[in-house]
Amino acid sequence: MLKKGYAVFITLFICLTVGHAQTNSKDPISPEGMRLIPGGTFFMGSNDGPEDEKPQHTVLIRPFFLDIPPVTNADFAKFLNQRGLQNQQGETFYDHQDSDARIHWHNLAWQADPTYERHPANEVSWVGARDYCAWLNKRLPTEAEWEKAARGTDGRKYPWGNTAPHPKLALFGAPYNASAPVDAFPDGASPYGILDMAGNQWEWVSSIYQPYPYRADDGRENQNAGPVRSTRGGGHDSKVEEISTTHRGRFLSRNPKAGHHNIGFRCAKAY
Repeated sequence: MLKKGYAVFITLFICLTVGHAQTNSKDPISPEGMRLIPGGTFFMGSNDGPEDEKPQHTVLIRPFFLDIPPVTNADFAKFLNQRGLQNQQGETFYDHQDSDARIHWHNLAWQADPTYERHPANEVSWVGARDYCAWLNKRLPTEAEWEKAARGTDGRKYPWGNTAPHPKLALFGAPYNASAPVDAFPDGASPYGILDMAGNQWEWVSSIYQPYPYRADDGRENQNAGPVRSTRGGGHDSKVEEISTTHRGRFLSRNPKAGHHNIGFRCAKAY
């Protein structure tokens, strides 16, 4: 009886172990600080918003990983200490001389200003965002990827759903350059657990600002510097209508060669 019972136990243990391994093989481990955004189709854009959000259309994306919080001032300071202020083409990463900058040269190193270490990086040019992500073997998300991560597949108006924005969910309508830490609004997370996708700081995406429908193969994903890019999510000083999951920063000042007080970014990575 003992031997028979032991055999049953071993058989059960092996079955459970194999089953667990098979389950885990279908759930890839996300890189540290990132989340897997599932692939598939979703509705991009809106027929009820500004003209540049129209028409609403179906887009198919592949699964990818996305940073949970945006890149912070402390994060970007590390990059500047490694790469300096410009790349080999002479393209500027960061407007350190702008009075709105939150990273400065101190004690022979680039450092985030005290109390702003965990705030989303600002004054980063589009090139700076692109090259920072490449430095980590990542890339900027496309405009379609960003929107899928923010709204999921149910067409929600805001990352948290369709509830009207309020101060526990996002930072908006705040004074000039009055950002908040990137993890200050956990209740405002997207359906995939991505933080700060509404308000606080606009975010550069890889895509050139072109009319819809979105197509990744129509030239808008050319990564050479120059064209104006889309920005998503709204900023700390945005009006409430600008922090929706579909808003593209239509009237936002976003010269891609310069940094801006209210534009930051986050990185993506191929699945």
